[in-house]
Amino acid sequence: MSVELVVRFQVDDRKLSTLHAVAFGGDVKVQAWRERLERWALTWVGAFSNDELIGFVQVCWDGGAHAFVLDTAVHPDHGRQGIGKRLVLAAADEAKAAGCEWLHVDYEPHLTAFYLDACGFRPTDAGLLKLR
Repeated sequence: MSVELVVRFQVDDRKLSTLHAVAFGGDVKVQAWRERLERWALTWVGAFSNDELIGFVQVCWDGGAHAFVLDTAVHPDHGRQGIGKRLVLAAADEAKAAGCEWLHVDYEPHLTAFYLDACGFRPTDAGLLKLR
């Protein structure tokens, strides 16, 4: 299977919402992804197989040295093939090219090996405040 990574691809809100729902579980609720990404993201990367969106990651930033990985998703039918790692590393390259010095990521415990071992992040202390 050939997988092509595309930086800042033309977003179809329905397709990305569907991928997000399938990857994270839950119902498909079409979100305004295109508008959100164009307004707030430093960049985003899609993984495509036969023109089908099978993976996604976005990078937001503070406009300076810090960037943040969000919404890393791979369709479950295409998991465990290195697509997620390729997406995150491509996102890191884009953040570096934009002049960022640090790339942050938050993740659930079951993703520790993916982010630390596969993608090369190192553990840090962090805090989280629930707002809603």
